[in-house]
Amino acid sequence: MKTLYTAKATTTGGRKGHVKTEDGPIDMPLSMPKGLGGDGGDGVNPEQLFGSAYSACFGGALNLVAQQHKVDLGDYSVTAHISIHKEDDGNLLLSAVLDSYMPGVSDIETAETLVNEAHEICPFSRATRDNIDVTLNVLRDE
Repeated sequence: MKTLYTAKATTTGGRKGHVKTEDGPIDMPLSMPKGLGGDGGDGVNPEQLFGSAYSACFGGALNLVAQQHKVDLGDYSVTAHISIHKEDDGNLLLSAVLDSYMPGVSDIETAETLVNEAHEICPFSRATRDNIDVTLNVLRDE
């Protein structure tokens, strides 16, 4: 396997600390959400960072699949909802809901095909497959 890119990020102080990437674009405080017992401060949290990364990666995969099918997505977007859950035994789990909005795709069957194919090739989807629940939604203008 050939490595194409490696990102390096370092966090000090855990969920209430600071995260910084080696090359500098991310350099920000972390805060614990109120829902997890924190103060809900101005910093970001791991779920927000994961959701940002997953939605961007999935959007890239969706665009690639659309190009392969010669479909214009229009001004598309992917919104990731990342939730953290507590099991009865106290273990914590993540789940993800990915809402894909493709105004250039009028046919729902085509939209669903694109989303499902994107889910097969997206590196984040592949990494989370069989590890967390992922729900795929196609959003429509009503």
